[in-house]
Amino acid sequence: MADGAYAYVQPPGGWCVNNAGVLGGRDGLVAIDTAATLRRARAFRDEVAGLGRGPVRFVVNTHHHGDHIFGNCVFAPPATVIAHDAAPGEIEKAGLGLRRLWPDVDWGEISLVPPALTFPDRLEIRLENGAAELLYAGPAHTTNDVVAWLPDERVLFAGDVVMHGVTPFVLMGSVHGSLRALARLRGLGPRVVVCGHGDIAGPEVIDDNEEYLRWLLDVARDGVARGRTPLEAASRADLGRFAKLLDPERIVGNLHRAYLELTRPELPYAAELPVLDSFREMIDFNGGRLPRCHA
Repeated sequence: MADGAYAYVQPPGGWCVNNAGVLGGRDGLVAIDTAATLRRARAFRDEVAGLGRGPVRFVVNTHHHGDHIFGNCVFAPPATVIAHDAAPGEIEKAGLGLRRLWPDVDWGEISLVPPALTFPDRLEIRLENGAAELLYAGPAHTTNDVVAWLPDERVLFAGDVVMHGVTPFVLMGSVHGSLRALARLRGLGPRVVVCGHGDIAGPEVIDDNEEYLRWLLDVARDGVARGRTPLEAASRADLGRFAKLLDPERIVGNLHRAYLELTRPELPYAAELPVLDSFREMIDFNGGRLPRCHA
């Protein structure tokens, strides 16, 4: 992406097939996220070692979901894991539960490694050239979203706040919070955006995600007005230009979040919702089929 900055892309980017990053630090490397399975995390580790730029000293988790943190155990210890202040509690609540959603995936013998260093709003990491700014961008995709911004190179590692070619997912975050986060990321003026899932993109991908979320709110307003459930509204929605995005069933979970924000605006963003119930409705939306996971 720039001198000493690399993206590790795992296509096509659907459920649990995430991207990661590597930055050249002053005393070793900084990994941005890991991977969902032990096999994938070890493959990432081998690629990092092949750079010949020293050991991984820090791992930055952009949020608590298993596809971004399960591979921590491949690097830490000795690496130090960094995340937002809200991440440890979310990791403790979620545990290894992601594995139960797709029991046929070869997850490997994963051991959870929570962050040893957390921060509330901003943390700077000195690099070989300049610095990386870790910025709290949530609640958006989750309660604890962190992006890594290289201001000199204008490279943004956006985590799952921004997706490319993949349906955004805000069930455990916030629709309005995501819109606010996207506006902030646009204001940084990125040249390159490394999304949490999907191909590397330019800044236009921020607009694409915003368009989806504004369309989602329109679908939700119509569904609420007509007295439809989120699943009913999702089943009747015309996906239009968003039909080409991977994992379209996420609309159901997204509508549960949008309904809550529209009908209970007094609640804080990312107020907890029953995730498993929404996931079952996503299966119903898929005609009874489990969403595809190629981790």
